[in-house]
Amino acid sequence: MSRVQVLLASLCFGTTGTAQALGPAGLSPAGVGAARILIGGALLVLVALASSGLRGLPRVPLILGALAVAAYQLAFFAAVADTGVAVGTIVALGSAPALAGALEWAIERRTPSRAWATATALACAGVVMLALTGADASISVLGIVLALVAGASYAAYTYAAKRMLGDGHTPETVMAGAFGLGAVLLLPVLLITGVGWLGTVDGVALAVFLGVVPTAGAYLLFARGLKRLSAAETATLTLAEPLTATLLGVIVLSEQLSVPAGVGAALILSGLIVLAAPEIRRPVTVPA
Repeated sequence: MSRVQVLLASLCFGTTGTAQALGPAGLSPAGVGAARILIGGALLVLVALASSGLRGLPRVPLILGALAVAAYQLAFFAAVADTGVAVGTIVALGSAPALAGALEWAIERRTPSRAWATATALACAGVVMLALTGADASISVLGIVLALVAGASYAAYTYAAKRMLGDGHTPETVMAGAFGLGAVLLLPVLLITGVGWLGTVDGVALAVFLGVVPTAGAYLLFARGLKRLSAAETATLTLAEPLTATLLGVIVLSEQLSVPAGVGAALILSGLIVLAAPEIRRPVTVPA
């Protein structure tokens, strides 16, 4: 069930790009990302106040998680603007599982499983195929560095959330703390990029959708799954996000799916099946 929750969260994450494509034109990606976190963070805080409260979160993991939430938004959108959507996405999302596994090994000496390694290799190869089919921008060293910062931020956020969940805090409290504080950090970004688009019906609809579905709802599912999974395994499962985004692009936006992109989607799906398929344990019958 935990893996299913993370996969469902990833499906929600994957709607972000399509929603932005259907929203008002000419918006600042960083401003949209900041608005998303502000609305989603506010909703998560309300959910936590109505259920488990906000007290007791350890200071260091909380600050790390909030900084990682804010840093991911800024670094990812900057990387995409600098080196293109395809290359920025592959480096950011593709590096996160490996970095999360390395972080857990370095701090907790937890070695990822063989299933994780196999699934990560398959899924990352699939992300490469998906990304390279649309790579029409020149690769920028600065863009690659920014994308790696985004991947490291995602890995750090996942690890920090896992630490707080491991200490016995509820998913609602952990998500509210990280995203509520992250929203405060991103508020200046929204003010700098402009809030005029939030005065339109389409702009409000986009911001509310992004805040509710791929942020508040998705990260509650994400946290509930993360509570019983490792940070490395969870980060690998979230590679379902680019697969979802690709399929939505074909179905909703009428984009063409090339043969290499189809192979990439199949590789990602194969990796997710390896990691998400439940283990079947046969009961051992002991003769009387």
